[in-house]
Amino acid sequence: MAIDFTLTPQQRVLQEAARDFAQNVLRPVVREADEEPDPLRAFNLTRPAYQEAVKRGIAFSMLPKQYGGGGLSNVDFVIAAEEICAVDPGFATTILVNGLGLMPVWYYGTEEQKERFISRATSDTSGDFIVGYAASEPPGSPGGTANFDAPAVNGAGMSVTATLDGDEYVVNGRKYWPCNVGGWDNQGADLNLVVVRTDPEAGGTRGLSALIVERGTPGVTYASISTSGQRLAPNCEIVFDDARVPAANLIEGTRGNGDLLINRNFAWSGPVAGIAAVGVARAAYEAALEWARTYTAGGPQPIIEYQYPGYVLGDVAMKIEAARYFCWKGAHYIDEHDYHGELVGAMNKVLCTEMLFDCVYKCIQVVGVNSVDRKHMFERYLREASILPLYDAGNFGMQRRRIHGVMAHSSFDPRAIMDNRTVEFDKSMEGIDTVPGPRAEMTRPFVPA
Repeated sequence: MAIDFTLTPQQRVLQEAARDFAQNVLRPVVREADEEPDPLRAFNLTRPAYQEAVKRGIAFSMLPKQYGGGGLSNVDFVIAAEEICAVDPGFATTILVNGLGLMPVWYYGTEEQKERFISRATSDTSGDFIVGYAASEPPGSPGGTANFDAPAVNGAGMSVTATLDGDEYVVNGRKYWPCNVGGWDNQGADLNLVVVRTDPEAGGTRGLSALIVERGTPGVTYASISTSGQRLAPNCEIVFDDARVPAANLIEGTRGNGDLLINRNFAWSGPVAGIAAVGVARAAYEAALEWARTYTAGGPQPIIEYQYPGYVLGDVAMKIEAARYFCWKGAHYIDEHDYHGELVGAMNKVLCTEMLFDCVYKCIQVVGVNSVDRKHMFERYLREASILPLYDAGNFGMQRRRIHGVMAHSSFDPRAIMDNRTVEFDKSMEGIDTVPGPRAEMTRPFVPA
């Protein structure tokens, strides 16, 4: 049989190693970091754990061995990621974003760029090397990231511009929400992959490219964002004020194709976000099950012996198992199709992260009012559950749009994923569910006759 859900001996070793790291290195710092009100300080409380992740080969495990990475398949990466996410999905996001920043260099960069950026990250011996990925922008007109592929004029959808001036790009504008980009001190990550508009007159799917902005680049400032969940992952606002970036830092294959980079990146991360949801749901389920096995609520026996808690926790267990195997399927598909999974990655992310919220809430129902007591972790699981559908490309803003764009195309084969056939994704599938932005004549002030 070609289908076998049994982990190989190597995968079991990988799973146990990730579990050991999560339980013995990461867990001791999670509660303090999560409760620290200063987001930058909270992030720095994870620094020893991050350094250990670098030492153990976790931090760059998704990158190809050819350039010094761990060379994990996507299936192996997802198996390991579940163990870390069950302890803290925010820390796992920090690791994931190293990949979101450098995988596009592997996909689209020249050989020189791969050596200069990927090998530089994987060969660093400080233990602090970190990479950011900056696509998200604040909402507005024409700003905002969710409508980056709108069929509009005047650079609609993404407003950070990069204008070529000799052998440098001059970058101006503002990003909001990107992760890792501020580094450990809000002076910048070592490398940031930034999606910019290299053709300011082109809107929608035209004119976007990706630049590597290195730490220490003048004209770039960072400010932390304090979030309700994922507090161990550092989100920032970035302001570019005539920042000059070498033209050689434009990732060559992304020239005019930054839109495809965004969709491919968030497709790759879809099963990882999905398994993050599985990890959080698993943690909540195991805590609620343990509670139900010991808590009597004043009755003659533990509440697990009664129908309602048993049925509800059974429903949660079913959903966790189904979601886990869908993530494995999605990761395997991406392995099989040259790291393209624009459809299945979005499906993974939507289904699993929305399943998570229901699972956590059902666990809270079983535990009852005691779940509100912060000595337990349920309020934290609920906060994490509220974040996951919104981040890593929002389920409504971007993920469902990608699914819709593929399904509406005349080439769509509804059995392609089932049959493990390639689902092509191109610019013609973008822009669905969007509307043109304001034109110049629409934005002129009204003058009464």
